[in-house]
Amino acid sequence: MPELLWKSYIDFEVSQGETDKARQLYERLLERTVHVKVWLSYAKFELNAENPDNINIELARRVYERANESLRTAGEKECRVLLLEAWKDFETEIGDEDKLDKVLAKMPRRVKKRQKIVSEAGVEEGWEEVFDYIFPEDEMVRPNLKLLAAAKNWRKKQIIPEIAESDIVTEQAKESECAEESESNSECA
Repeated sequence: MPELLWKSYIDFEVSQGETDKARQLYERLLERTVHVKVWLSYAKFELNAENPDNINIELARRVYERANESLRTAGEKECRVLLLEAWKDFETEIGDEDKLDKVLAKMPRRVKKRQKIVSEAGVEEGWEEVFDYIFPEDEMVRPNLKLLAAAKNWRKKQIIPEIAESDIVTEQAKESECAEESESNSECA
């Protein structure tokens, strides 16, 4: 509800031709909320605002980039999907192929997962299927466990020959000691 009040105030400033004041209001509102509708409204505002150098497209693109990062940090996956869909439509209509490809590279995969249903009393009541989104940007940040496992196996293989080699050296030392002792004594076990 407070967002509606803010939006009315922003619309009033826009109707008065106060673009800079409206931009400041959007920035102040975004300090208080990360709601996707606010971000989309801000991007639309930047696209339609009157700017002296006609840099509306770049300003709107910056808003989309900031919104994506903000929603990523907040962990709002569904909102982030809505934002990316709107950004894709924006680049399809206005942008070029390179910009559209960059947005498409950010689009998530939709994955079906199963999760347990637990009642308020803590009793398991079965399973449900849920959809989750896996974003390419988030996968890059996550540690690559397969690579770490492969490195660990490689290190084991490096250590085993060293151990085997040290055992051979130890065996050879024992044999040479035994040979020396056998010359001086009668037998070596």
